[in-house]
Amino acid sequence: MRKVLVTMLERYDDIEVVATAMDGVFALEKLERTKPDVVTLDLEMPRMDGRTALQRIVDDFQLPVILVSAHTSKGARATFEGLAAGAVDFVTKPERIFTTPLDSLSSDLAQKIRTAAKAKVRRPALRAPELRALRAPAAKEAPATEVVAIAVSTGGPNALSQLLSQIRDDYRPGILIVQHMPEGFTGQFADRLAKLASIRVREAEDGDVVASGVALVAPGGRHMELVRASGKLLVRLSFAPPVRGHRPSADVLFQSVARNVGSRALGMVLTGMGEDGAEGLLAIHQAGGHTLAQDEASSVVYGMPRAAIERGAVDKVLSLSEMSTYLNALEARHYPQGGSTWIA
Repeated sequence: MRKVLVTMLERYDDIEVVATAMDGVFALEKLERTKPDVVTLDLEMPRMDGRTALQRIVDDFQLPVILVSAHTSKGARATFEGLAAGAVDFVTKPERIFTTPLDSLSSDLAQKIRTAAKAKVRRPALRAPELRALRAPAAKEAPATEVVAIAVSTGGPNALSQLLSQIRDDYRPGILIVQHMPEGFTGQFADRLAKLASIRVREAEDGDVVASGVALVAPGGRHMELVRASGKLLVRLSFAPPVRGHRPSADVLFQSVARNVGSRALGMVLTGMGEDGAEGLLAIHQAGGHTLAQDEASSVVYGMPRAAIERGAVDKVLSLSEMSTYLNALEARHYPQGGSTWIA
């Protein structure tokens, strides 16, 4: 696998592989000598395991780490633990090294390395949020009439963990999330968020009713759109072509939210590379909805928020720690006693 990664990166003039290591002990020794800008790390290693090596790399060297993850349930779980421990992003190993076309993976890895080289390395909080047992869905979830739509990419797992863990358990809008993540990982990611949040969180299924106090995560590899049917807001999933390289695309979600909810929508763009979400957030803004972007200081990568701000799509720029407080307070103001009025 190390040879495959080196081969994939040799084609790029702006990327140089300065060293490889067969385990965490050798890796830490070589980091002292080579002083790289970015580290790719397999969590499955002999001697010093990948999790211990990751903690040392983040704590002692403050280097951005991209995890190389197995495309398995166990691999997904280890990946999310690694992201919570301070890794910036991840790529998946090809399932068949010698028969899988590597062009797409190579391009993805190279772009993530370029982004990671500019990312902010954040040590994890001393005390991680408490994981709860997964709760069964309520027997009858009330259909939502207001929607919060969230776009996020690099740095997103930790940002969403923090944001959703602080949302009130009686939150009334439905929440729709596009997190750029490969197919096969979003289900476990949604389960992990569900254990952190007071509201219900799950991976979206085609035809889901958007319900109050429920967050739906777009499945990897499928677009998620909002539609109206029989007086309810529903989720539609599709395998339509990627939009500017993304499926799911935040622009696809946001534009459907603007069409179907308009002024009763709140759009948010959080940390991430690229420009996905900027055009869609502008559509929500122009439809009379409210729009937020994460500030540069709290973003791991500021590409997506910056693009939305430069497009003139953002009403308010907030730090990540301010966002949940703002959402809770805003939602409380929207629902005065005896009424239900969305006020931007």
